[in-house]
Amino acid sequence: MGDYDDVTAFLGQKGPYFYRTFFLLNTIFISTGFFGLFIVFVGATPPHHCFIPDSGNLSQAWRNAIIPIEVVNGQQEESKCSRYRLDVVRNLSALGYIPGLDVNLTGVEQERCVDGWSYSKDIYQSTIVTEWDLVCDNEWKTPFASSTLFVGFLIGSLVSGQLSDRFGRKKVIFGSLAAQLVSVLIQAFSPSWEVFCIMFMFVGASQISLYISAFVLGTEVLSKSMREVFTTLGAFLHYCVGYMTLPWIAYAMREWRTLLIILSSVPVVYIPLWWFIPESPRWLYSQGRVEEAEAILRDAARRNRVTAPEVIFKDTEQLDVALAPKRNIA
Repeated sequence: MGDYDDVTAFLGQKGPYFYRTFFLLNTIFISTGFFGLFIVFVGATPPHHCFIPDSGNLSQAWRNAIIPIEVVNGQQEESKCSRYRLDVVRNLSALGYIPGLDVNLTGVEQERCVDGWSYSKDIYQSTIVTEWDLVCDNEWKTPFASSTLFVGFLIGSLVSGQLSDRFGRKKVIFGSLAAQLVSVLIQAFSPSWEVFCIMFMFVGASQISLYISAFVLGTEVLSKSMREVFTTLGAFLHYCVGYMTLPWIAYAMREWRTLLIILSSVPVVYIPLWWFIPESPRWLYSQGRVEEAEAILRDAARRNRVTAPEVIFKDTEQLDVALAPKRNIA
């Protein structure tokens, strides 16, 4: 086949078919902005300090003073990972001593947060940090969870091209949407940090597969002039729309599991697009499915109100495609 753009030049550079495909493919990129950045809210670390059980029988003065004051970056703040020993403070409180007046706090022994942590709920009702106590000695687990997303990106980048070449761009797009729905929904019900990380890897793989496949389909279906806009402004702008919208959703859903359940429903919105987004005629032609490729191009011509040639792909070109697999085998 000659240059594909020359073969399909009869469609023109603009028209309803191109506008519709341009818009629908760009809406898909909005979801990639959601799934690539929700860890910012799901993995947020609220202000916290050691939990002080009510059974401590402490006076209000000792309850206010039991968290040591530390200097961090030149600022005084309550310690996040230690407290004065509860049994010692309980005895001092029972004797009626006043912290800072009768007792020099620098001489009181400290201990780790053996009873867990107390988290501020001013912004977040819950995050994976508050649910699994990913602070202090476990603080590394939050950035590690973020890293699993990029492991998924790596896997998806390697696999998506092979899958779309074998099964088609359209099938991989909607398969990736289905994988996103399932993986995010399972992630929302994660019983542990380990399960969350494993599913986050699948989220990353499906997200990048969706992005790449939709990007490739757009470059193969759209006209040359619209392709330039699609690959520069279109895809990236709509990705930005996704992550600019995400904070508003997170603000309304301040519990991390609820947020993920809401986000997992986003792919459902794209189901009707199956009947409106075409498969790539270029890919169909490369697979020897010439009649299907021509049918899509004739539909495009009808929508653009132009006349398609009687034969879009020459017989010799069809023959070359049909013989290509045999030549490869030989």
